[in-house]
Amino acid sequence: MGRVSEYYKQEIDRHFAWFEAKLPEKPARFVAWLRKPSSRYVRIPLAILLIIGGIFSFLPVLGLWMLPLGLLLFAQDVPFLQKPTAQLLGWIERKWIERERAKAAGKR
Repeated sequence: MGRVSEYYKQEIDRHFAWFEAKLPEKPARFVAWLRKPSSRYVRIPLAILLIIGGIFSFLPVLGLWMLPLGLLLFAQDVPFLQKPTAQLLGWIERKWIERERAKAAGKR
């Protein structure tokens, strides 16, 4: 069981690294800081606030993007969320790659 959970944790870390690489420098540094074990007491409340904000995405300032980001942050500290989160991110990544390939094939 330990190897399986470690695999999903590594998958989440890989997706975070991809996400950080896409961000501008300052937000990327903030996300990197949030991922550190010492930032746990900031990460968990922030994750909960993002999840709540995502649930209330129908309000003007909040958005649906907050929900998956909150779940991703929360999954770092809650082991039973790591597997479904890693699987969801893998699915999103596969769909993203398929979409990019289809766009590239359409331009030819």
